[in-house]
Amino acid sequence: MAKPKALLDQFGVIHEANKILPDDKHRLQLMEALAELEDNECHTKRSFPKTRLHKVAGVRQAVYRADIDKKSGWRLHLQFDRESNQLHLKDIIPGQGHDDAVDVIKAKKDRYE
Repeated sequence: MAKPKALLDQFGVIHEANKILPDDKHRLQLMEALAELEDNECHTKRSFPKTRLHKVAGVRQAVYRADIDKKSGWRLHLQFDRESNQLHLKDIIPGQGHDDAVDVIKAKKDRYE
């Protein structure tokens, strides 16, 4: 079995998500999204069918965005550390704020390296 990709949560994003996600359906989708992000096979194939992981355009840093739920707009922001080969959770974006990804990143620039 392949070793899972390390996923670090130094800002308490998972805890915050459990508090602000609207219902158990979204919390389950969060767990599915985290499982996909930890799956080394997804990273090897660069295929993320649930989260549609992709780079956020318009920012200098390499920030990636992953869907929790595409319909409602809930998203996760992550960064990848090549030296340690780890993913770092940076933020959870509510459904109504997902279109302003660049603004969210600029507002919380101390979280993003």
